[in-house]
Amino acid sequence: MSSAQTPSALFGIDALLTEEERAMQETVARFCTDRLRPHLASWYEQGDLPARDLARELGGLGVLGMHLEGYGCAGTSATAYGLACLELEAADSGLRSLVSVQGSLAMFAIHRWGSEEQKQEWLPRMAQGEAIGCFGLTEPDFGSDPAGMRTRARHDGEDWVLNGTKMWITNGSVADVAVVWARTDGDDGTVRGFVVPTDTPGFSAPKITQKLSLRASVTSELVLEDVRLPASAMLPEARGLSGPLSCLNEARFGIVFGALGAARDCLDATLSYVGERDIFGKPLAAYQLTQAKLADMSLELGKGMLLAIHLGRLKDEGQLRPEQVSLGKLNNVREAIAIARECRTLLGANGITLEYPVLRHANNLESVLTYEGTSEVHQLSIGRALTGHSAFR
Repeated sequence: MSSAQTPSALFGIDALLTEEERAMQETVARFCTDRLRPHLASWYEQGDLPARDLARELGGLGVLGMHLEGYGCAGTSATAYGLACLELEAADSGLRSLVSVQGSLAMFAIHRWGSEEQKQEWLPRMAQGEAIGCFGLTEPDFGSDPAGMRTRARHDGEDWVLNGTKMWITNGSVADVAVVWARTDGDDGTVRGFVVPTDTPGFSAPKITQKLSLRASVTSELVLEDVRLPASAMLPEARGLSGPLSCLNEARFGIVFGALGAARDCLDATLSYVGERDIFGKPLAAYQLTQAKLADMSLELGKGMLLAIHLGRLKDEGQLRPEQVSLGKLNNVREAIAIARECRTLLGANGITLEYPVLRHANNLESVLTYEGTSEVHQLSIGRALTGHSAFR
């Protein structure tokens, strides 16, 4: 019998990465192995996790807002950030979501669109995990169509008063600050962003329970009832939907890598299992149908990695376009969930237990498939780029 290779080795992925990128990936992988993996099954089963403690540990690791410059952020390459997301999601999508929302949504919004005072007040603490952020865009009736948002911000003297509801907000119930998007009563109803400390009177964030996916993640509703904010709470540089959409593009980039982490973990667990599982007198790995499934899954994982690294290089060069992020998000999440489901078939009944990660990953990927843009939205984004015609309406 010849020696076995990993899918990554088969594609020669390591040769495409810099020494710094490999070092970051290995650091995050060790953290996941030592700190996260022993608890993932119980966190998932309980539907809860120690988010505040983990945020501080992740801040100490340097992964919160790691791709941003200054204000205590590490300033790494986009590709290094993507590889960190891959390792975090190889542990659990909920952990990658915590980091993505913190760094690519809440922190990026303040870093890109905020005032110097807002940056100085929040970003250093958020980079250390001492303050947790959330991002309030999605509403109960407006997910893929944020232009229809009903949350309103009206002038009252020098202040703004916010009213509305946001839904499916990661980190909401444990957040210290929320970046909330609302339609203003002036400027022809322009969408503006607001930095909202969560201890502001009228703000509440009830936790969403009874989830079957992303259980090792805090998901909340945001309720704003006459939340009064000073004029300085507005993000001064963000005007219109380009503000929140730019943040979503940052988060989607992390998912391009992250989803592959879940797929890789499923495939790693399955390769180990079929090598040890004897059936009809020989290992399950020795059967043709098993090897056909493993070959097909490894091929899709490897192609997804090549795409992710290519998009990372484009982003590092400042050349990445939103429709190219849609290519990565659509392909890699779609293939990751297919890999997770196929792996489950090779594990048989063992695949439905928390002893193995595959169905946990598959369930999580059901959420990843639809958040930060559904597959249909990304198909239409790609279609618009190919034809020049928008088919969203």
